[in-house]
Amino acid sequence: MSCYFQYDARLGIETPALEHDWDSYPADVRVDILFQWEQIRGVIPDRIIKLEASIIRKQNQLDQEDDFITSCRLNSEIADLASIINDLHLWFRINQDLEAKTHH
Repeated sequence: MSCYFQYDARLGIETPALEHDWDSYPADVRVDILFQWEQIRGVIPDRIIKLEASIIRKQNQLDQEDDFITSCRLNSEIADLASIINDLHLWFRINQDLEAKTHH
């Protein structure tokens, strides 16, 4: 992407990696960052759908699982995926805050 973003392997997307306060960037740079972020942000719902599908598969496995250790592992994996989804929801909402700051 650019020097303003870095790949987050856990989330599976690029996230902002700004070195300075948002307001210290020139307006044209902020517009470019927002444009890039909007492109990244657009893939977040699809990423969430894939993670939700994985949770459903693991829940179905858990329903059939009799081994305690395996059940614990599946529960842990489900919790990890749910945490990623939660973080993706937070990143998805960040755009609204940045746009509000840009328009002021």
